[in-house]
Amino acid sequence: AALQENLDKKLFGQHLVSKVVVKAVRGFLNNTNAKKPLALSLHGWTGTGKNFVSKIVAESIYKRGLQSKYVHQFVATLHFPHAHSINLYKDQLQLWIRGNVSICPRSIFIFDEMDKMHAGLIDSIKPFLDYYELLDGVSYRQAIFIFLSNAGAEKITEVALDFWRNGRTREDIQLTDIQNALSVSVFNNKNSGFWHSTLIDRNLIDYFIPFLPLEYKHVKMCVRVEIESRGYIVDEDIVSRIADEMTYFPREERIYSDKGCKTVDAKLDYYYD
Repeated sequence: AALQENLDKKLFGQHLVSKVVVKAVRGFLNNTNAKKPLALSLHGWTGTGKNFVSKIVAESIYKRGLQSKYVHQFVATLHFPHAHSINLYKDQLQLWIRGNVSICPRSIFIFDEMDKMHAGLIDSIKPFLDYYELLDGVSYRQAIFIFLSNAGAEKITEVALDFWRNGRTREDIQLTDIQNALSVSVFNNKNSGFWHSTLIDRNLIDYFIPFLPLEYKHVKMCVRVEIESRGYIVDEDIVSRIADEMTYFPREERIYSDKGCKTVDAKLDYYYD
């Protein structure tokens, strides 16, 4: 219930994300006989809510959320920076996952910046995501893996723009309109971290979840929530001014914010000290 409530209150313009994430996580947690870990891959431009959603999922399972010792975050450029060390990273990653799932079967692993991950590295965790009952005496079937990536954002925007140009609302977009094209796009993208990955080839990712680009009205929603979270009364003039400061694309139509809500927090610092 907390997962649904937090997404409804704080995530804007992402009807597909709210629907799929709640359904997937709730169903997985209630399944006493899962055949494999839950694997979610979140895709979209910067500032559309991917990190925020992974944080909400962690908080819905563990009181301390991302600070819990059972939640493990990996950032590609920080934890796996050097291409020449890929074999070392593979060994370390496998040991880390095996060790932590041995301690807590309901461990959560979040991989950020998948679009900057070295190709082939993520395939080292393929055995943990597959349909094995036990691997060396350890079951991974209660673990949750979440991948965050900008890869596929162009394909998502393409679909959203088509709907907009045909006079249809973004809420008309269904997961079936994007998911297959998104997985193919990510699989064939040399910069995706999932390039020709066995995780996709073997259908081990349960959901490819598209984060739609955010419109002007969604940016204003983000600003209002941020102002309220700081304890101030919402000033609509400031809301509009911050939304107007953002840059939007495509150049002609100016529909979508190119940074989503990413810089809202910093821009508010200018108006409130």
